[in-house]
Amino acid sequence: MRTIIEPFRIKSVEPLHHTTPEERERCLVDAGYNLFLIPARDILIDLLTDSGTSAMSTGQWAAVMRGDESYAGSDSFFRLKAVAADLTGFRHMIPTHQGRAAERILFTVMCKPGHIVPSNTHFDTTRANIEFTGARAVDLPVPEAADTQARLDFKGNMDVAALESLIAAEGAERIPLAMLTITNNSGGGQPVSMANIEAVKNVCARHGIPLYLDACRFAENAWFIREREPGYGDWSPKRIAQKMFSLGDGCTFSAKKDAFANIGGFLCSNDDRVAQQETNLLILTEGFPTYGGLAGRDLDAIATGLEEVLDPDYLRYRIVSTGYLGRHIADRGVPIVEPPGGHAIYIDAARMLPHIPPCQFPGQALAVELYRHAGIRSVEIGSVMFGAAAQHELLRLAIPRRVYTQSHIDYVVEAILEVNARKDRIRGLEIVEEPPFLRHFSARFRPLA
Repeated sequence: MRTIIEPFRIKSVEPLHHTTPEERERCLVDAGYNLFLIPARDILIDLLTDSGTSAMSTGQWAAVMRGDESYAGSDSFFRLKAVAADLTGFRHMIPTHQGRAAERILFTVMCKPGHIVPSNTHFDTTRANIEFTGARAVDLPVPEAADTQARLDFKGNMDVAALESLIAAEGAERIPLAMLTITNNSGGGQPVSMANIEAVKNVCARHGIPLYLDACRFAENAWFIREREPGYGDWSPKRIAQKMFSLGDGCTFSAKKDAFANIGGFLCSNDDRVAQQETNLLILTEGFPTYGGLAGRDLDAIATGLEEVLDPDYLRYRIVSTGYLGRHIADRGVPIVEPPGGHAIYIDAARMLPHIPPCQFPGQALAVELYRHAGIRSVEIGSVMFGAAAQHELLRLAIPRRVYTQSHIDYVVEAILEVNARKDRIRGLEIVEEPPFLRHFSARFRPLA
C-alpha cells in the first residue's frame, strides 16, 4: 500500500470553536495584530508552534499516573536519566522546565561579554540567551540555504569553511562552544547530515571548542539521515540518534518537541566541572537537581515520549504528512522553503508578497491575513523575530504532533491558496510597541494604509 496513514487511533477529542470574520477582526485589533496575544479559544487551527502542543499517548498518560512526586531523588528522575543516558550517552543530565531554561543555564555558565557562539542558525530563544550574557550569536548556514527554492537534502548544515574562518579571525579562546540545531528551525526546518555533524565536530575538537547540539527535533533529523544520507538506510532511528549524540560534548533539549511532552527539557554535558556549575545554577532558579522545575509525572511522560518518538512508523507518517502540506501549496504557486522540512512548512513571505518590504514585515502581514481569512494561527520567522539578523522573511506553519488529521491539513491548504489568490491586496504593518528582547511574543502592530 502506498497510502501512509496515522499510526494511531483517536481516543479522546477536544471541540474546535469556529469564529466569524467579524469576531476575528475584533481579536486582531484587541491583540495589536500579534497572534501570540489572541486567546486560544478564538483559534480554529493552531499552527503557532509544535512546542508543547503534542497529543500524549496512552503510554504517556499511564506514565503520568506513575509519577513519583518526591522532592529529592524521585523514581521518575531515575527513569528519565536512564532513558536519556541510553539515547545520548552523556554523563550528566539535569532536567529543566523547558528548553530555554537549559539554554539560559548553559550560556550563563559558559559565556561572557566578548565571546562568540557560532551555529548553523540560532533560534530566537537561543540567540536571546546568548546575547543576554553579552556574547554574540553568529549564524553560519551553508550558502545554499540563502535560496529558499533550492532543493537540497541537507540544507540545514553548517558552513564548515566559514566556521574555520571565524575561528582563525577571532581566535578559539573567544569561542566557548559551538552549536548545531537539529533540525535547523530558523533555516526552514531543514535537516543536518551526519557528515556535517562529523565535520563540525572535527573542527571544534582540533581547536578545543566543545560542540553542543540543540536536539529538540533529534528524531526527525535522524529520520532524514536514514532516508537521504548514503550508508544509513538500514539503521534504526535510535541508532542514528545515538551516533549524532556521540559526536557532541553536550546538548540542550526541549522535551516539548520530539518527546511529545507538554512541558519539560534537559541539559546534558560530559564535562564534570561545567555540569557542577550548571547544577548549582539550576538549584538557584529551577529547583532540586532531580526535578528541575518539573513534576515527577512530567519526568515520566518525557521518558516514555523519548522512546515512542523513535518508532519508524511514527516518523514516516510525521515527515510524509508535513510534506503533504508543503507540496499541496507549493505545486499550486505558493513559495515555500524547499524541500519541506520535518515539523513545519515555511512560506517565503518576501517572495509571495514582493510589494511589502522587510521593514513592513511581510511574514507578520501574511500571518494576520491567514488568521483573518480562516482562523489559522501561524508565526512569523523574519524581521519581527530576528530584527537585523533575519536572513529570510518567512511564515512558519508548525504542525503539532499527533493532533490534526488530514482533513484539518486540507482545510489549511484551501485557506492558504485562497489567500494567495488575493495576495496583492495584503498590506504591511508597523510596530507601535515592543520589549527589548524576544519582541515577537508581545509587540503590538498597526496596519499601514
